[in-house]
Amino acid sequence: MSDEFDVVVVGAGPAGENVADRAVRGGLTAAIVERELAGGECSYWACIPSKALLRPVELAAEVARVPGLTPGPIDTAAVLARRDEAVSHFDDAGQVEWIKNVPAEFVRGHGRLDGPRRVVVTAKDGSVRTLTARCAVVLATGTGAAVPPIPGLAEASPWTSREVTAARSVPGRLAVLGGGVVACEMAQAMHGLGARETTVLARSGLLGRMEPFAGELVAASFAEAGITVRTGVKVTRVERPAPGGPVTVHLSEGPPVEADELLVATGRRPATGDIGLETVGLEAGSTVKVDDSMRATGVSDGWLYAVGDINGRALLTHMGKYQARVCGDVIAARAKGEPDDLPGLRDLADAYGAPQVVFTDPQVASVGRTEAEARAEGFDVRVVEYDLAKVTGAYLQGEGYRGKVKAVVDERRRVLLGVTFAGPAVGEMLHSATIAVVGEVPLDRLWHAVPSFPTVSEIWLRLLETYGL
Repeated sequence: MSDEFDVVVVGAGPAGENVADRAVRGGLTAAIVERELAGGECSYWACIPSKALLRPVELAAEVARVPGLTPGPIDTAAVLARRDEAVSHFDDAGQVEWIKNVPAEFVRGHGRLDGPRRVVVTAKDGSVRTLTARCAVVLATGTGAAVPPIPGLAEASPWTSREVTAARSVPGRLAVLGGGVVACEMAQAMHGLGARETTVLARSGLLGRMEPFAGELVAASFAEAGITVRTGVKVTRVERPAPGGPVTVHLSEGPPVEADELLVATGRRPATGDIGLETVGLEAGSTVKVDDSMRATGVSDGWLYAVGDINGRALLTHMGKYQARVCGDVIAARAKGEPDDLPGLRDLADAYGAPQVVFTDPQVASVGRTEAEARAEGFDVRVVEYDLAKVTGAYLQGEGYRGKVKAVVDERRRVLLGVTFAGPAVGEMLHSATIAVVGEVPLDRLWHAVPSFPTVSEIWLRLLETYGL
């Protein structure tokens, strides 16, 4: 086997796979190194399993809103079995075959940089192989769950996103530390699948990085479902006297919370602690800063790139894959001496604000800037809001439909800077907003994009009418 390739990718998650695919499309050879499972975090411990767990809970809520239908009990064992199917029973054979068909060489083991253009791969059996890149090394190792240094927390063996999405059973009592996307999604999933007591502990409100109304609607849904949300609290210490036994969470205010499991969902950290960054002048454990071509800054000769969560630009699978497509094309162009001023470099999507869906009930979907972000950046902002429940299509979805939409307009150019939806199944409407925001479609032109009646997407007409068109 050759140990020299045009491109060596460290990390076989969605971002790493896409870099290799685009580089090979551009005529280069590639190898992908992975120490765990080909397919990465998204495929086995994040996007795929979490949505497999959430879908039955969401569907049960939808059925409950339709007169004439009564949701039956959720078969938790069947849901967990389907989750296992969705993650291929943690077998990456199919994904490895996909990589080989790119074609790229798949190398199983722990990859570490060893100076410029060199990656040393150590297999589980201790054997070592050194890969050399003629053109580029691309880091795509993602992130891991961040566990804050709270006394007793690490010793209590808390769940992170990995343990909760791979759970073999649902705990009777679950405490959730955090108020972000993972905390909200998994609190609702576990509660809907049988956790009789679910308590979310957040220092501020839910979904704090989104428009405030989104977290408020989710919090109201939680309250109706029996999920307790305690905000403005700080965990002071955690106790778990016996492994696998009850865990007690002590708080700065109010009584402690006792649970069977504690999920920590307080953020992510870059998985760069042991990939050899120090051998090329970068700081181990840090985010790898990149330019708009995804090339690492501060590394001489421009051979090192980083895509996906590791570069900190947008911690979302679809954005990592997008960055990877840009990166692979750029590397191929530069290798052949062709112009690298590709469309992706001139107009990167993450400059507009990455699209994101939170798969709770109600769903939250957003793209672009929030009102606060737009004002902070100095835009001449006008905000348009509308009660989603007033749209005929929403009424037909079921009784008790609740939702809201907020559009942030740049008044000088009369284009959308951001849109946030909150309501049942609004995630499927997000791409229309993404096109409008990224394409900077003038509102006067958008007015001629007529939504079908009676769909929930008629909200676009209502927003434009409210604006004054």
